[in-house]
Amino acid sequence: MAIAKTENLKKLLQVCKATVLSLLLCICTFAISAPAWAVQIKLTNVTYESCTGDAGKNMVLGGGVMSAKCYMIKGNATNPSGKVVYNADIFGRIYDANGNDAMPERARLGAVEEIPAGNSDFQIMVAIPAEQPEPLELKQFKASGFAGKVRR
Repeated sequence: MAIAKTENLKKLLQVCKATVLSLLLCICTFAISAPAWAVQIKLTNVTYESCTGDAGKNMVLGGGVMSAKCYMIKGNATNPSGKVVYNADIFGRIYDANGNDAMPERARLGAVEEIPAGNSDFQIMVAIPAEQPEPLELKQFKASGFAGKVRR
């Protein structure tokens, strides 16, 4: 019976060693790997203007069913990460003069390839249904991206 207890203790000790080694391996892996957390970017002074020149010429929505107007949305971006942010998605709400949501199915309006650390300007092009009356109201604009290249 004493031999059986000794065998059980040896097995328990082996399981404990394997568990501790596994935990140490996990901790080391997380410590070494670079975090891929999204960087939240504050957007301020967000305005819009109609596209100029050929930008947005003959723009349509809904598979070519609805005519659309082209607008450039511009503003300032504040990147607090200290690093360049890549592939930053721009989110926001656009309302027409009557308070109707001009793009009810979309909160993501576009993307900016790179946003440098600190303060910089940004712009994206959007298509709004032509029947939406102006002036447009831009609300809740923000951006989110990664401080490292993301494979697409």
